[in-house]
Amino acid sequence: MSASEAQVGAPTRRDWLGLATLSVGLGMIVLDGTIVAVALPAIIADLDLDLTDAQWVNSSYAVVLAAFLLAAGKLADRWGRRRMFLAGLVVFITGSVLAALADSAGALISARVVQALGAAGIMPSTLSTVNATFRGRYRAAAFGVWGAVISGAAAVGPLAGGALTSYASWRWIFLVNVPVCAVVLLAATVTVRPTHGVTPAQGADVAGALLSGIGLGALVFAVIEGPKLGWWAPQAELTVLGSTWPADAPISVVPVLLAVAVVFLILFVAWERHRRRVRRSALLDLTLFRLPTFTWGNLTAAAVAVGEFAIVFTLPLYLVNARGLSVMAAGGVLAAMALGAFGAGAAARHLADRIGTPGVVLAGLGLEVVGAGLVVLAAGPTTPAGLIAAPLVLYGLGLGLASAQLTGTVLRDVPTEMSGQGSATQSTVRQVGSALGTALAGSALSVALALTLPSALAAAGVPGTSADQVATTTRTSAGSTIAQLRDAGAASPFGSNTDQVVAALIQGFADATRITVAFAAVFLLIGLAGAVRVWLVARRPASAAE
Repeated sequence: MSASEAQVGAPTRRDWLGLATLSVGLGMIVLDGTIVAVALPAIIADLDLDLTDAQWVNSSYAVVLAAFLLAAGKLADRWGRRRMFLAGLVVFITGSVLAALADSAGALISARVVQALGAAGIMPSTLSTVNATFRGRYRAAAFGVWGAVISGAAAVGPLAGGALTSYASWRWIFLVNVPVCAVVLLAATVTVRPTHGVTPAQGADVAGALLSGIGLGALVFAVIEGPKLGWWAPQAELTVLGSTWPADAPISVVPVLLAVAVVFLILFVAWERHRRRVRRSALLDLTLFRLPTFTWGNLTAAAVAVGEFAIVFTLPLYLVNARGLSVMAAGGVLAAMALGAFGAGAAARHLADRIGTPGVVLAGLGLEVVGAGLVVLAAGPTTPAGLIAAPLVLYGLGLGLASAQLTGTVLRDVPTEMSGQGSATQSTVRQVGSALGTALAGSALSVALALTLPSALAAAGVPGTSADQVATTTRTSAGSTIAQLRDAGAASPFGSNTDQVVAALIQGFADATRITVAFAAVFLLIGLAGAVRVWLVARRPASAAE
């Protein structure tokens, strides 16, 4: 165990500076998970993406990050957390440059995969270092900072994306990472103390990494591609690495992938139990789940991440394509979340002194549910931007309270020597939730658009064949067809009826947005139920490990 891990007194000035450095590094990778959202309409238009491509620009980052976090957390404990943090920064910078230079959907998605590999080295290293360095009452303050950075960076991402896309280019949402990460890289070598986990058992758990990565990857891939490929009967062929799943196959590839995900994740759990039993190094120590706060806290975090990222994915498309706002204006509306998140994140620690950390999480999730519900009621074809921003401030308050304290609750009883695995598991759960949130939101929006667009066009009197074509185009383009028709005016294929068609499409897209945000709110409610359970468990006396 390193000296900093044994520390029980007040943190030094270097420790606090190290926390600031780690927080900036963490903020960059969290920001990169949401900064793309508001720039998606511009990226879709520039690179000619369809809805599935757009989902993968977001989800490829989240799913690869989720797939490698467990392995990265284990490697950080073994290799050194600061060393892993620095290596992750270098890889992340490389991916950011590649993303800025991308000229196609495939190139951009591949670059996002490289970014995610770097982020996988950064995230668990930050949390496990904080967990090992700060003890007692100082740990609660440090976790508060860590959680506030997550919520604040996630919320400010859309505003940053909007500003950079409007005043420069969407490519700058990636280029801006380079100088910031370079500064963090230099600062970390001076301010961040090197820490390690306990001496690991023998052997590297390569099989565990492969099983978890394949299982998680197949799960998210199936959810993202379901609307396009068909949930049961094939609707399109799939070609991967020269092999094709034909459109005339007996069933779609999607249920097959879901089955693969279930089988591999079950095998992963069985394998990790076996590794533990024979006293070999395991990627995930399943004994952590004997801690009630760890188990229920992670379930809460997963459900909440699904709901939060579903909302972040959906609202920019609605604001830009249906409401006709500029990318900058849309980012300004979504920045209302940041106002609430930063304010609440700063106050969360003081509120926790009064009602306890689990109580703050409970209050925060309650505000998120109310805020999301108000967005469902407000989102319409002509709703003023201010009426969308107002409930997002309330939602952001809840986001700041919940995120700032949920991490500390999850790791409340995790022993310091297991902080690498514990933090990596917690980060993995969040990232799986965010990947599924984006994937499920895209699927829910696609299904909702398939229902709302035809009915809106029929009500507007648009002929059947034309209605089917423009509804399909609007759905697969994630709504960018609306902007194209709006700009074309009478020169569009609909001539003098263009305004009528555009109005119908906007109505249908707004209706679909309400359905999708309501879908996201269901997951927030599930998270709220989990938080109630965490609150009840945490009322028991804390373990000596706290």
